[in-house]
Amino acid sequence: MPPMNPHDQLRQLPSVDALLQAHTLRELAHQSSHTLVVEGVRVALDATRQKILAGADAPMLAQLIDTICEWVGAQVQPSLTPVINATGVILHTNLGRAPLSAETLVAMRLAAQGYSNLEYDLVAGERGSRHVHAETIITRLTGAEAALVVNNNAAAVMLILAAFARGKQVILSRGHLVEIGGGFRVPEVMQQSGATLVEVGTTNRTYVADYARAITEQTAMLMRVHSSNFKVIGFTHEATLGELATLAHEKNLLCVDDLGSGALLDTTTFGLAHEPMPQESLAAGVDVVCFSGDKLLGGPQAGIIIGKRAAIAALKKFPLTRALRVDKVTYAGVQATLLHYLKNEAAKKIPIWMMIAATRADLDARATKWVERWRAAKLDATVLDAESTIGGGSLPGETLPARVVAVAVAAPDEFAKRLRGNAPPIIARIEQGRVIFDPRTVLAQEEDTLLAGVERIAKLQ
Repeated sequence: MPPMNPHDQLRQLPSVDALLQAHTLRELAHQSSHTLVVEGVRVALDATRQKILAGADAPMLAQLIDTICEWVGAQVQPSLTPVINATGVILHTNLGRAPLSAETLVAMRLAAQGYSNLEYDLVAGERGSRHVHAETIITRLTGAEAALVVNNNAAAVMLILAAFARGKQVILSRGHLVEIGGGFRVPEVMQQSGATLVEVGTTNRTYVADYARAITEQTAMLMRVHSSNFKVIGFTHEATLGELATLAHEKNLLCVDDLGSGALLDTTTFGLAHEPMPQESLAAGVDVVCFSGDKLLGGPQAGIIIGKRAAIAALKKFPLTRALRVDKVTYAGVQATLLHYLKNEAAKKIPIWMMIAATRADLDARATKWVERWRAAKLDATVLDAESTIGGGSLPGETLPARVVAVAVAAPDEFAKRLRGNAPPIIARIEQGRVIFDPRTVLAQEEDTLLAGVERIAKLQ
């Protein structure tokens, strides 16, 4: 019998209504959403028509129904899923930045599963303030007079500018006109806040005299924005925070420091360059400092604002604060993370600091174990010297010596794609035609899953 004409095959495809009457799909519509099943039928029919027109044979009815069921099943799975980060980038923004400590996860779960004293004073038996749950710890750690938590550092900057500089001028060095991830630029953030940006100095050299000359009756603030994701080297000069604070106070202005990453530990003790710390900014005389909660602090996403009591009090009362406030789960996570610093256990409990502190010997031992297992599974695996990076707009250009595993495969791009399709997905990097796995960013509890996942993918090659 000659092959059926494509148009004849198209005419023989069942209609949407006919497919919906199939027992399997009727049951599926009861178990999930009827609308979703209808959409699945239409998607499957459209795809089938395209394949027939391209020369494929029409599927059997049972195959078509299976395709619909698979599509519907995929739609009801969450798109946000845990992944294994084997890239060696510690604060990987695309992978959610800082993983949280075990204690932080417990605290967030407990806060989420029931009621809490978020805004209830247990001693007085009346309404309290949500700010207290993090403020006391933050002020003890940094020496700040007061503190406030909002939903991220960009929100913190927006709030500070809107509260203190709307309709007024903010003086900023041209060397601080940064663009952060996602294309967000400091000048555009300022514009949205209602503040007017006044640029001074040059990209590489700005003096305190440049700020002084730019001050007018419309000036509200002198501001520094830490260049967290790039470095300017060579013929450079930057006014110190102490100089800016002194000038600001002489002129009755605010001095604000957008620190970005917000390290509470001295990064030089881990063999890295010095990352500016919030407590140093306050010691220099800065009035308001803001930084992220999910970068070098190692906690959940948040923007932390610290500084003089009067300034923070004004921010707490500003109407925009309510729109930017965080919920009970975030407060629980921030508090639990900060408690690690208060207990002097951050380097042993907070995952990103544990990764930063990992020694070459530690990494070599893990990498060697991986190689032994993968070679037993007939994989071409080798331990190599390499470098891990901090990432996440922190310590730009800084790396940590690493020992990684390089796996040679026939098609590394396809292998990496299959790794991403694993459950859970495994994210690695490709260098010189080999797939690289960095133990530094693989959590201990993920190791067996990683090893088995790579072996499984290798068998599919």
